[in-house]
Amino acid sequence: MSRIVQLLASPVHRYVGRPADGPAPAPSGELVEEVRIRAGLGIVGDRYFGKQAHRDASVTVIAQESLPPGVDLVQVRRNVLTTGIAVDELVGSVLILDSWQGPVSLRVNRPANPCAWMDVTIGTGGWKALRGRGGVRCTPLTDGTLRVGPVGVMINS
Repeated sequence: MSRIVQLLASPVHRYVGRPADGPAPAPSGELVEEVRIRAGLGIVGDRYFGKQAHRDASVTVIAQESLPPGVDLVQVRRNVLTTGIAVDELVGSVLILDSWQGPVSLRVNRPANPCAWMDVTIGTGGWKALRGRGGVRCTPLTDGTLRVGPVGVMINS
């Protein structure tokens, strides 16, 4: 069964400057039980919400199966952590998630490639381990709410 394992809506950027300097502190409350999504804008309260430069990548999704044990959204800075969905294979599709609040449609535009910060936040080799498995960047096509827990999944090619 597919699930949403974690949700992250952070109002701040943590990875600024050089990875060797380390990330900025994480604000409290960025891991949440539910997020509101607005079509074309992203996740309400997230650092990329409504930003023109991020409209086609305002929601990021990653599979828990891609992450080393113990790694979560705080470290990889994606918005939606799923299990049971091969998200890295969905580029060019529309991913529809329904956590029983009504379906949310996400156009999967491109991979969310990992960066050198992963060697800092996950540990040495993190960047290399996530190549080709770093999740996907999406445009929300519908308004809706996603919640942690079981999720219905539909994929339109």
